[in-house]
Order: sequence, then C-alpha cells, then structure tokens
Amino acid sequence: MRPLPSGRAGFHRLLRAEWTKLRTVRGWVATLATAALVVVLLGVTSAAGSHASCAGAGGAEVACPPPVTGPGGQAVTDKFFFVHRALTGDGGITARLTSMTGRIRKPDVTPGERNLVAGVVPWAKAGVMIKAGTGQGSAYAAVMMTGRHGVRMQHDFVHDRAGRPGGVSPRSPRWLRLARSGDTLTGYESADGATWTRIGTATLAGLPRTVRIGLFATSPGDLTVTQGDLGGSVAAERFTEATGEFDHVTVSGGTAGDGTGDGTGDGVRAWREDDLGATVDPGGSVHHPGRAARSGDSFSVTGAGDIAPAVEGTTAERPLSGALAALVLVIVVAVRFVTAEYRYGLIRTTLLAGPRRGRTLLAKALVLGLVTFAATLPAVAAAFVVGGRLLRSNGNAVLPVPLSTQVRVVAGTAALLALAAVLALALGALLRRSVAAVIAAVVVIVVPHVLATTSVLPDGAARWLLRLTPAAGFAVQQSVPAYPQVVAHYAPIAGFYPLPPWAGLAVPAGYAALALAAAVLRLRGTDA
Repeated sequence: MRPLPSGRAGFHRLLRAEWTKLRTVRGWVATLATAALVVVLLGVTSAAGSHASCAGAGGAEVACPPPVTGPGGQAVTDKFFFVHRALTGDGGITARLTSMTGRIRKPDVTPGERNLVAGVVPWAKAGVMIKAGTGQGSAYAAVMMTGRHGVRMQHDFVHDRAGRPGGVSPRSPRWLRLARSGDTLTGYESADGATWTRIGTATLAGLPRTVRIGLFATSPGDLTVTQGDLGGSVAAERFTEATGEFDHVTVSGGTAGDGTGDGTGDGVRAWREDDLGATVDPGGSVHHPGRAARSGDSFSVTGAGDIAPAVEGTTAERPLSGALAALVLVIVVAVRFVTAEYRYGLIRTTLLAGPRRGRTLLAKALVLGLVTFAATLPAVAAAFVVGGRLLRSNGNAVLPVPLSTQVRVVAGTAALLALAAVLALALGALLRRSVAAVIAAVVVIVVPHVLATTSVLPDGAARWLLRLTPAAGFAVQQSVPAYPQVVAHYAPIAGFYPLPPWAGLAVPAGYAALALAAAVLRLRGTDA
C-alpha cells in the first residue's frame, strides 16, 4: 500500500482535489458566474438610471460641473473670500486678528423673513494664506483662527495642524504669520506680535515663483442632524458666514504684476479681491457674496463656504451596489461546497485523502476563497469603471479619488466576497445543514449591513453593528474618508463606516478564522 502524502506535497494534492470538486459541479460554477454577472448588471443598471443636472443661465438645465480637485487628487471645497496681492520669491505676511464674528441662519420664525442670528460655527475660518493661484483646487497653506478649534495651520485641503486653543477678541487678539522659503511655508502665531511660536511647516511641491498672498475668511454650513420617523438620521445644512477683522497687515518680500511698495497696503491697486468658488444664480447674481473693507493697514473680510476636502456627493463606489446581492449567491455556493459531502456521504472519503482533518478543511477554504476572489474581481472592476463612466455621462458629479483608493475599493470588495465565502464554508462545516448554514451566514453578514445602512436603526446602533459583525467589511468600499476638520453627516446611512477600510475588512477575516478553527475542532472531535 502506498503511503499517504505528507507535508507540502500532500497539501498541494488536497488543493488540487478540492479545485477539481469545485470546478466539476456545474451548478456551483454557474452560481459563481451568476454572482459575478449580478455585480456588473446591478451596478451598471443603477448607474444608467441615475441622472442629475444643474440650473444654468435663464433656469435651463445643464450638466453639473465636475467636482473641484485638490493637489492630491481628492475632491475638495475651495470657496472663500480672498483679499490678496502677488508675491514673487520668498516672503511672508503678518496680520493681527482682533475679532471674528459671524451670522448663522436658523429656521424662520416668521414666514418669508430670514432668521439670521449672530455666531460662528466651530470650523469658521479667518486668517492669512499663500496660494499658488486663484484657481479652485490650487495648492495653498494658511494660518487661521477657527470658531471653536483655536489657531490652526492647514494646507492642500486635507492637512491640518493645531496651534494654541482659545478664541479671539479685541482684548485678546491673535497675531498670525505665514512665511515662504522656496516650496516650504512656515506658520507662526503670537499673542503680542513680539514672541512667536511656530505651528508647523508645509512643503508645496512645484509651487510657482509668483503666488498670491493675503487675507481670507470662510464659514461652512451649520449642520443639524435629527432622528427620522423610522429611526435613521436626517441632516440639514444652513447658511453661515464669518467676518475677520485684521490690522497691522504687512507683506514682506517681492511683489509683481499688480503693484509695488513695501507691502503695507500702500497703493490701492496692489490688493485684489476675489470671491473664490462663489455660486452664481441663474439670473447672474452671486449667491451669498463675500465682501471686504479696508482702511490703511486694517481689513475687514467676510466670506462663506469652506476650504476643505469634499465629503458629500456621488461617491465612486456607488456602482458596487450589486455586491450585496452577489454575496448571497456566494454564500449558497460556499455552504453547498461542504454540506454536499455530508448529504451524499462523501465526507469520509474526503478525510481519508488527507488524514489531517484540519488541513483538508483549510484546503477547501483556500480553494473556495481564491476562486471567489478570481471570479468576482473582474466583475467588480467592470462595474466600478463602466458604472462610473455612466454616472458621469448622466450628469452626476462623482467625487474623484486617487488611483490607490480606486484599487483598494475594487480589490477590497472582491476580498470581502472571498472572506464571506470562507466564513459561510466554516458555518456549513459546523452546522452540516445547508439551509441552517445559509441562513446563519446571511444573518451575520447581510442583515446587519441592510439594517445599518437604511432608516431602520438609530445611528449609534448602526455603528455598533458595523463594528462588531462581519458586515464591518463593507468599510473597504468607502472611498471618501471622514475628516476631523470637516463637519458632515458621518453616518452609515450616508455611506460612512465607523472603522477604517482595512480594519473593517479585518473583522470578517477574524470571524472566518474563528469559525474555521471551530469547524476543525469539531471535525477532530467526531467521526464526521
């Protein structure tokens, strides 16, 4: 009698045997193919049926403009009022901020009368800035006072560094300074204009020799979140604006193109005003315009909007809605792949081929996981690319994301389907009944995601479900992260998951590993 193979050669034979079983059962192959097809068809159909338009001149519907893109490739919001002049070469700007006030629109008390109250939102901003140009999305660095987060230094939309906490008032002004040396910009703050504290530095690669330097103000909308009738949350955002009062404004270094002088403001032509990103109504007027006033080296600057990453809009992962339906088909194949051997009495023969029962189950799981990944990856990529193009061609402003994020979303979705298959296989090995195992897998993977991303549960309960259940793996699909410096509706119903992408995917991986370990222990403890 020939000895049974052992070691790597034995495991390789187990893999070949399991692969042969999987590919020779036409029903399983057809179901996996159907799962891949479902990903494509549902994603493309959903994208093809999604249309959007914006109001143009005279109220006519026109295609919405593409989102503004920052230096890192992310979608950004770049809307603020800017009082600026040219700076050629090295130099900097210093200003004292004596007050920061604002207005917030609240629900109208009297119909037809706007209810504007005094106040500033937490991330209202006023300060000094150096920007590559006045085009939206161009590189910049800024030192600013915020409504409730103290002094900050921010650059290129996604980078944020804290300075001193606290507020500003005529009795307690803040001095702000931003200096340029080549591509490096350094931010400072001071309480008296004499003793300065460095906040941080930013390197803006490729910064042109001549840049724009000046004062700015902006204020994002006032966000309120309420509970909906069915348990989910509903968000509403209202207009706000912020006003920064500056004096002792000085610009050091060379100027070019729009005036000369020592930078203290001499010569009205030296300074320009731009309402960057202002929304123009169909009638041609600016919606909520910013403004500025000047007297010598003192400036008052008022603006609305934000300078930050954009987190709301049509996201790149939207065409992947078919993955949830495909997941159910994958679960069915995975469960049948193991329970069929119990149903037809083949499990003893399978175990004899590899007397180490744990290795046999691991070989089955590895083959199933790799085949599921290989079968669904092209489908996910096709749905992502084709669906994204359809969304854009239908007028939807899809938020752009870097290539690395796109690869993570596509590969991560295929990996999630593969992990779900392995988890379902392990549940099948534990329960040994197809119907019970399929129901169990659907309950622990699919149902939590449906409950958490619809209006059924409060946000808190939804977040816990997406932390503690295998449905946490869907976080790998999230293409736009949540940013601490941006106030938004960061809830599962809005497409935001409580765990980072790879941490979320680790949750179903952990469940799959634990379930496999339990199934191996059961195999070893019984006669199968």
